[in-house]
Amino acid sequence: FKLPSDSFKYLGWCDLEERGVRGNQLRCPRVREGPSEEELFFRKEEHTLKRRKQVTDTEKWEKRLQENWENCAELNLSFQDLGDLYQVENFQRILRRLIRVEKLWLVDNSLTDLSAIRLPRCRELNVNKNHFTSFKQLPKIPQIQHLSLAENNITTLSGISDLRHTPLESLILRRNPCEFQERYRQLVFSNLPNLKMLDGIPKLPEDCSPPDVRFFYRMCTIL
Repeated sequence: FKLPSDSFKYLGWCDLEERGVRGNQLRCPRVREGPSEEELFFRKEEHTLKRRKQVTDTEKWEKRLQENWENCAELNLSFQDLGDLYQVENFQRILRRLIRVEKLWLVDNSLTDLSAIRLPRCRELNVNKNHFTSFKQLPKIPQIQHLSLAENNITTLSGISDLRHTPLESLILRRNPCEFQERYRQLVFSNLPNLKMLDGIPKLPEDCSPPDVRFFYRMCTIL
């Protein structure tokens, strides 16, 4: 049986009539778009989407103002299910507009590279359960204090020094391959002297001793 909201399931909140909610008031929006009219026709669901009209430049500008992502300070864009390229593009379009966001969650979005994104005021970023393989693929986050990268695929600590000049205090790298690197904690703290907590554990005295670089040169493999 169809639900009362069935006719609205592919509509964005900007397309709803008599709505007074702006973009910066949303906390967990779905930013991906629905299927095209052609796809709905083949699904035999064309009744779920109103016939689209030609949108003027004025209407596009009004919609952009209504989104108002520039004034958003806290936002959860997790679990977006970005299955198509146009959905990914729309997702990144919104990320580029988050110039004042301070807390941002992007959990489980199959993200691989956000290096072209800049989040100048972001203090807390959660990108757990994505597909990052390097610190170089993270967005520009000069004011970051708390960063969570659990359950990605970061294999080495190469590039972590890019965070050295940020006020980063807490870092979570649990369930990444780099966690099993020799002297993992010492290497992280030596690259990030301002860091106070790693993987939920405060900085310990044994974490402060600099890693013996010569140790790695003396290693050899015996067959």
